[in-house]
Amino acid sequence: MSNENSKELQEKILMSPKKKIHFVSKEELDRADEFCEPYKDFLNKSRTEREAVAEAVAMAKENGFVEYNPDVRYNPGDRVYIVNRDKAVGLAVIGKFGASQGVMLSIAHIDSPRIDLKPNPLYEKNSMALLKTHYYGGIKKYQWTTIPLALHGRVCKADGTYVDIAIGDEDNDPCFCITDILPHLGQEQAKKTLGEAFTGEDLNCLIGSRPYADEEGEQVRLNTMKLIYDKYGFTENDFLSAELTLVPAFKARDVGFDRSMIGSYGHDDRVCAYPALMAIIDSGVPEKTCITYLADKEETGSDGNTGMQSDFLRYFIYDLAKSEGLEGYRVLSKSKCLSADVNAAVDPTYESCFEPKNSSYINEGVVISKYTGARGKSSTSDASAEYMGEIRRMLESNKIIWQVGELGRVDLGGGGTIAKYVANMNVDVVDLGVPVLSMHAPFEIVSKLDVYMAYQAFLHFFIG
Repeated sequence: MSNENSKELQEKILMSPKKKIHFVSKEELDRADEFCEPYKDFLNKSRTEREAVAEAVAMAKENGFVEYNPDVRYNPGDRVYIVNRDKAVGLAVIGKFGASQGVMLSIAHIDSPRIDLKPNPLYEKNSMALLKTHYYGGIKKYQWTTIPLALHGRVCKADGTYVDIAIGDEDNDPCFCITDILPHLGQEQAKKTLGEAFTGEDLNCLIGSRPYADEEGEQVRLNTMKLIYDKYGFTENDFLSAELTLVPAFKARDVGFDRSMIGSYGHDDRVCAYPALMAIIDSGVPEKTCITYLADKEETGSDGNTGMQSDFLRYFIYDLAKSEGLEGYRVLSKSKCLSADVNAAVDPTYESCFEPKNSSYINEGVVISKYTGARGKSSTSDASAEYMGEIRRMLESNKIIWQVGELGRVDLGGGGTIAKYVANMNVDVVDLGVPVLSMHAPFEIVSKLDVYMAYQAFLHFFIG
């Protein structure tokens, strides 16, 4: 028998059952609340990836970042940003050692599940004007019916000019809506599964009901298009060269009597993008060059020239290396990355979907996901034990509360992030982000404390 006291031994070798929020001081909770006020503003201004890029660039310029020039040799402390087609953006701070010892990468995505318009969307039926849509990313279709929607995006006109649209968010704006059948007539719908009851072709958005004139033809469609033309100056043909999307028309709100949580559209993954942005802004002059990169297209597989599978970020790092007389592939091989993405928080109403010991909880800090994928770890990079240990030491030495988590039960859950595309560049990488309730819903919920801990994690990852 050991002579050690049982309580002392438990504290020495077992995980503490005490909730980690109990170790957080009131002062730090106040700092978390304060940090999240501008985050809510960022959410309200960044309804699409284009808007998130514009907001990130504005924040960068306010904090001394200048547009990157590949022909310039930058010095320690210099701050640059680079934009990819207005839909992805990178911010870099040149370190004391430049890129010679690799770069420190924090990578998030700024696209979110939504409802896109089809190329030829406008039609009239039963004296109502509607838009045909095609959903983007993984959604539960029924969640997008009977809620107020805003229309955002860019329309490129035949003359080469473009117009940006954002209508439906402000109190005096009109909003739009995807309708649903009333319960009195919904008996047939109720017999179907959720996946069958709402189809993609059913997600038609109501945008008008008054005719232009008392004449033959589609007068409601004509009147609606005239209102659009008068306000924005584009014709129905210009829908063919547009990127227009419907997003929830409500703003970020505090949730709970204690205001401890934030409810909003777009937490996945702007809840990681914003802390990563603030971390690079607050990084001072780091030892190694640091980069925050915000990518597009994650919700549809990261394909395309603005997604993480594009070579854009690789070329940027190669250019930084070249300016210092270094080989780009050698810089990448020495680099390290935090893939800043969310995980699913345990929902007490749906607890059976999770394996409690290996799932994340709100108010328990940032969640590290060693691997993602699904069913036998398919399509994941699976961070090494050595890198997990390195990140763990960084978190614990800076008193950042953290947890580990998988996305649901093994045979039930799973999901992907952009970590594997970074790993394919021969970079050490692990997912680290914020746990989310109601992920991919029009109104997701996060803990303010967890958002602040994410910022602390990215900041200390950069500055050491």
